[in-house]
Amino acid sequence: MRENGTDESELARRLGVPRALVETWLQGRSVPSPDHVTKVRGVLEIRGETGQGSAVGLEQQVEPVETPAVWYHRPGHDDGGREFGNAAAFAFEADLEILAREATQNSLDERDRRSDRPVKVRYTLHELSGDALARFRAAIHWDALRPHYEAAAAQDQKVGRVIGAGLREMTERDRLILLRVDDYNANGLTGDDYEDGRFAAVVRRQLDSHKSNATAGGSYGLGKATLWSTSRLGLVLMNSTLSEPHEGNTRRRLIGRLDLPWREVDGKRFAGPAWLGRPDAESDNAEVVRSWWADEDTVENLYLTRESDEPGTSFLIVGAHDVAGLAGDGRDQEGDLGDDDSLERMHQRLVHALGRNFWAAMTAGGDRRPLLEASVRTLRNGVEVLEEEQVDPHAHQPARSRALHAFLSGTTVDRLTEAGQVALVTVPLKVPAKDNLADTAGEHRAVLLVTEATDQDGKINQVTAMRGNRMTVKTSWVPGLPLGTNPFQAVLLAGLAAGDDAPFAAEAEEFLRASEPPEHNKWGQTEELRMRYSPSAHRRIATLTTETNKAVQTLVAIPKEKKQSGMSRASKRFKISGKRAVKARGTVAPPKLDDLNAVVDVSGAWQVTAEVKVPPGGDHWYMSPVAKLDVRSGTRPVVKWAELVAVSNCEVSDGMLLFPPGVRRASFRGVTDVSTHPVRAALTGLVVELRESKGEVA
Repeated sequence: MRENGTDESELARRLGVPRALVETWLQGRSVPSPDHVTKVRGVLEIRGETGQGSAVGLEQQVEPVETPAVWYHRPGHDDGGREFGNAAAFAFEADLEILAREATQNSLDERDRRSDRPVKVRYTLHELSGDALARFRAAIHWDALRPHYEAAAAQDQKVGRVIGAGLREMTERDRLILLRVDDYNANGLTGDDYEDGRFAAVVRRQLDSHKSNATAGGSYGLGKATLWSTSRLGLVLMNSTLSEPHEGNTRRRLIGRLDLPWREVDGKRFAGPAWLGRPDAESDNAEVVRSWWADEDTVENLYLTRESDEPGTSFLIVGAHDVAGLAGDGRDQEGDLGDDDSLERMHQRLVHALGRNFWAAMTAGGDRRPLLEASVRTLRNGVEVLEEEQVDPHAHQPARSRALHAFLSGTTVDRLTEAGQVALVTVPLKVPAKDNLADTAGEHRAVLLVTEATDQDGKINQVTAMRGNRMTVKTSWVPGLPLGTNPFQAVLLAGLAAGDDAPFAAEAEEFLRASEPPEHNKWGQTEELRMRYSPSAHRRIATLTTETNKAVQTLVAIPKEKKQSGMSRASKRFKISGKRAVKARGTVAPPKLDDLNAVVDVSGAWQVTAEVKVPPGGDHWYMSPVAKLDVRSGTRPVVKWAELVAVSNCEVSDGMLLFPPGVRRASFRGVTDVSTHPVRAALTGLVVELRESKGEVA
């Protein structure tokens, strides 16, 4: 080059490659491909095997590997437009639960359906520091990225502040958290770098869902943005093994995407996104980069090594953080990640999010295999600090998992008569016509499963609804339950989740999918539902909810004659005291307990639901409910209430019940304080008295 008077820019121009690529050759950071060697010889007029200067021995240096990657930053818009961040990423908080929900949903949607094997998803938290961090920064060409990050962080807007916090975390604390999401038995990022396909939808485009299967959870193309919103540095690297070859290859297809706001670096303006890849000689813009087929060393240096050749994709989120997880600690959302136990906290949040949202997809039954297997592990500089934890649906949602398992196994019953049973009924969903096509309308029969609740299920007396992909869409209370209803959990399987043979299952699946917002957390009115069906189509969903609640009430209602006969074990162990502690006010008797239901929960506390009959003609009544343990001998010990809640027609204040004038019946709930029990509740009965208070409530 010196002999020919050629500098880096001139050689790059004549070769049709970026100047940065030529610089990597000259600095010894990479070697040119055989094609580029030939072109270099032609440009520099080198003859024979032993040219002079930097070209000496070029052919002896060349190895049969792909050109190492370089960064391409999209130039600023000629019309002066500026984007200060990826708009799609603003739809979500940097919340690990949201990430787990959206990323796992995408993996579930991309399950390789050529077999009945589940898609395997693994989350790996990896903290880097010291030499490990230095090596990783060199692998991603940090020196080339630094000016862009500094320019972005200098801007006084949200994305700039988040990036600034990420830079401080890495430079001042010498600490970087990587979060890798691997899926196996999935499709992988198939297709061309630029044309329609999975690769372009994820790497190149926004709001492109590219979901072809009918049960897909995603439909807006927003979910992938959670990968970048979880990164404080806006950087995600990808390594994909393809389920179908592209360019004759399937393994180690690598690309990186960086989402930064508009910025100005060295007098040049850049629009926002950047890509780490191989320069594309066939592109009209010689600086544009594309994916490349990497060698094993490159993949290892980027912490993207996959455990097998099964198809699927590994997404590496660089600088992962969890805003929602930090909120409870009182830290600023853009502050430090906290002390060393933050890794454990992030690990547990991922496990719980997977168990809460995907328990159904991980449940098997009969000859039906689960759709999903999920796990979480945590490393620090390559050393495992929290071993891989397989998410068990029966541990996170035991009652709901039991219900779905019974459905898949065909062991449901018509009525609940024994503990552990799962009752099944169907409820109607009248699917309206889509696009005015009459044959798309009909009555679908969704499957409703009901079983007794356990303490590990969280809130009781709820219906959890889902469709074909078996991801929890919504969970709602069942209103109007009769007093004394035993705690239960219900699962509503709609669309293809109700079974391929369910009437109008495919039509219901499409209808419900159109009724979900980008968060996929409810069924209701959406723009797509209004356009493709009718402005009033959402009322069909409201009717489905009403019919579901009615069916639940029928299944869990306790027959009156059975309740009065006292046949249950618990009913024999509690009673209403007939003794009145205070005389009647004048000739009007005070309110009295008319009905009482109580059970002992897993914590050992008595849970009480009581109905009160209030006499007519009285003024305000102030009554104190008193709970006593009915022991075999001696005085009945009084226990305190841990919780006292008004249900209807009364108020609770300072441990007393207020019944306003005109009320004839009221009800309340109470839970005893286990710490005040001198004897275990399992060894006692319960007596509840209602005493008139002498003073009024303050």
